[in-house]
Amino acid sequence: MLGFSNLSLSNFLFWATQKRWFLYTIIIGLVLLLFPHPTDLTRQGYIAIIILVTSLILIIKEPIPLPAIAIYMLIAQIYGGIDSADGIAKAFMNDAVFFIMGSLMLAVVIIRQGWDSRIALGILKVTGNKTSNIAFGFLFISAILASFIGEHTVAAIMLPIGMTLIKYTSSDISKVKNLSAVILFSIAYGCLIGSVGTPSGGGRNVIMLNYFNQAGITLSYFEWMVKIYPFVLIQLPIATWVIIKTFKPEYKILDSSVRKLVIKVARSRSMTGRNTLTVMIFFIIFIGWIFFSEVFGLGTIALTGVFLYILGGFVRWNDLSRHTHWGVIILFGATISLGTSIRSTGAALWLADQVIILFGSMMETFPFFSDLIVILITTSMANILSSSATVAVLGPITMNLVPDMLHIGLVTAVSSAFGYFTAVAAPACTIVYSSGMLKAKDFVKIGLRIGLLSIILLMVYVHTYWKIIN
Repeated sequence: MLGFSNLSLSNFLFWATQKRWFLYTIIIGLVLLLFPHPTDLTRQGYIAIIILVTSLILIIKEPIPLPAIAIYMLIAQIYGGIDSADGIAKAFMNDAVFFIMGSLMLAVVIIRQGWDSRIALGILKVTGNKTSNIAFGFLFISAILASFIGEHTVAAIMLPIGMTLIKYTSSDISKVKNLSAVILFSIAYGCLIGSVGTPSGGGRNVIMLNYFNQAGITLSYFEWMVKIYPFVLIQLPIATWVIIKTFKPEYKILDSSVRKLVIKVARSRSMTGRNTLTVMIFFIIFIGWIFFSEVFGLGTIALTGVFLYILGGFVRWNDLSRHTHWGVIILFGATISLGTSIRSTGAALWLADQVIILFGSMMETFPFFSDLIVILITTSMANILSSSATVAVLGPITMNLVPDMLHIGLVTAVSSAFGYFTAVAAPACTIVYSSGMLKAKDFVKIGLRIGLLSIILLMVYVHTYWKIIN
């Protein structure tokens, strides 16, 4: 009847088996919709939380591709009545999305011009060919750069360099899955770790400084570094060890990769005026990111660079279209859109209030417990919203939990960088995920270990080092 047969039923059952976590998630969402929403939370806020919960389940289990999950986030907000299609579209396409798109396109240009090979070889000359040293090298360089110019920029620059090293190790990526994870997570987590080192390392830091100023607290650029930068340096060797132990690389020595890179660079054409102009354009974009991003936006500046490269014939549009990971752009935009809805509906503030109310008495009884609760809340929200949005929402709340506003404010800012758990938790994670060499479960696998260690280290750090320097 109607063209259906026993074979059709078998195909449906097979599909249902493969997509069972998608079906489970939809059922969970529908059941939650049947419950009445809390009286102090709007219906739209409650629906936003349901979309958040179901999206996280889908991201962790990944029964459907992540770009499809991104589409689910978008349409669920519209069907749920959180905002109109135009409203969701405005939140989706903003400067942060422009930046991700422009960064991925600039990475294509770097590869097409052969700069990835030259820079990768330069790094290997410093680190040597031992895999653990190379991982530490990528982690260290990414962290130091990200502490001054931001994780977005550094991840976009380092990704093609890391991918080049991986591809020269083996043309069959399936044979170097663990090595790929080691290199790419070294880049991503290096960016996250370093991003809190100075006030210029991320928007979250600037937001917190603004809150300090409003509260009459002064903290200079150097004073911030004195309090935070040792924590950055302490994390680097520990993070390298955890990454190596979690994803044991297939090769402990990358001597063949080094030889191939040397041969590749030696055979490549010598530097020409056109190559120099390519570097000059990228340097101008780099300077623009540092000094003019607040005026024009990181995304606008990145797309300006893409425009100049296309205009000058340095890259063809077909190459950009073919090698840019458009699914990652959709995913990042959808995440920002959902984060905007969670904030605008009051759901983010409601969630933070509930946790603080729940543990309020313990905070008063055990002073250190307030730090732990703030770290856990901030880490959880930073893996849902952006780090800047997390600090913007939680900053005024956490700073009023204890008398020492400077202490708890810095704890909030630092723990907002612990976005290790999913591919959409931080721009650096999203950018390395665009390589296609990592899966969502890889982020959960390593994120839980790095995240737990970071939380413990921060607790020990603030109750030892900060007490010594104060």
